[in-house]
Amino acid sequence: MRLLFAGTPEVALPSLRALAESAHEVVAVLTRPDARRGRGRTLHPSPVAAWAREHGIPVLTPRTLRDVEVQEEIAALGVDAAPVVAYGALIPPALLDVPRHGWVNLHFSLLPAWRGAAPVQHAVIAGDDVTGATTFRIEAGLDTGPVLGTLTETVRPSDTSGDLLARLAESGAPLLLATLDALESGSAVPVPQPADGVSHAPRLEVTDARVEWAAPAVAVDRLVRGTTPAPGPWTTAPDGSRLKLGPVTVRADVVDLAPGALRAAKTEVLVGTGNGAVELGQVAPAGRSWMAAADWARGARLPEDARLGGEAA
Repeated sequence: MRLLFAGTPEVALPSLRALAESAHEVVAVLTRPDARRGRGRTLHPSPVAAWAREHGIPVLTPRTLRDVEVQEEIAALGVDAAPVVAYGALIPPALLDVPRHGWVNLHFSLLPAWRGAAPVQHAVIAGDDVTGATTFRIEAGLDTGPVLGTLTETVRPSDTSGDLLARLAESGAPLLLATLDALESGSAVPVPQPADGVSHAPRLEVTDARVEWAAPAVAVDRLVRGTTPAPGPWTTAPDGSRLKLGPVTVRADVVDLAPGALRAAKTEVLVGTGNGAVELGQVAPAGRSWMAAADWARGARLPEDARLGGEAA
């Protein structure tokens, strides 16, 4: 089949590579426009755009898909299907029926659970034991289309959202390819999503990644892992500056620390929560690189009543 691949970040690359190496033909790639990154705020192409150009695949980077000229350009490609992996924008109704087999999304949850932009992050934060990936045909509703294929993946106790997403990106690529093969052969059986079990996973902002130390230690651990690497968990240091946090370790054996209270020893730094405590791993003070929490505590010369999570400066 002739394919238009729609995707933007690095997690879309395993699927793009698998389709480019298959019997199908990726005639073009649709991705988000170049974005400014780094200290110099210079423009950089998306990982999908960079890979496609390196392999001689035409790249489309429209700012909006609602432009009539853009829609005509996509229609002129004459594609049979448009596989989508983390493209980052909605497909307007005018384009949904342009490919003969529609737009086929690889979504990183077991739909109808975690519909939305951040399914893996929400699965980790919620403490799900099992998640997975789903291929489905995109329709006007948000992640509501009929399911074409699924796979399951265990959420490991130490998984960050980055760890879990990387595994799902790799295992999801053959699922997407198998779905497209089934559509071509006519063996695909679209299954409507059930009305029960729906949950939503909106995009997480920086404010969502702030640790609330009054929460139980297990919830703190899940929030930290779920927002790693993005948008990045954080709290406020005793001086009111922002302190970035790496994954923590639950310490249910420590029960005498109030929420946010710090206890720094030579080799460990403990923080009280609403139920037990957590041991900090790596931290990054404002404007500085990552370091062991014990090294930060020594350099910060913390008072005995030091605590995290006060008002930001």
